[in-house]
Amino acid sequence: MHEQSKIPTVRNLDGVYYRVVRDGNHVSRCFSDLSESEQDMIMEKYDAEQLRRLCRCLCISLRQIGDALDLVGDE
Repeated sequence: MHEQSKIPTVRNLDGVYYRVVRDGNHVSRCFSDLSESEQDMIMEKYDAEQLRRLCRCLCISLRQIGDALDLVGDE
């Protein structure tokens, strides 16, 4: 499948932004709005502490979304 078709809908949910190229233009996109390969390219450059910080930011965002929508996962 072509990389462009794997790019998620822009939702700006996690607040962890990166500069990427979309249609020839540099744009800021949240980590969760990047393709899996873009996420992989970012994470492969990170050391353990940077990965922990990214995980914490994503967990905070996930918690805020769950709290705002009163969501609880099934056990």
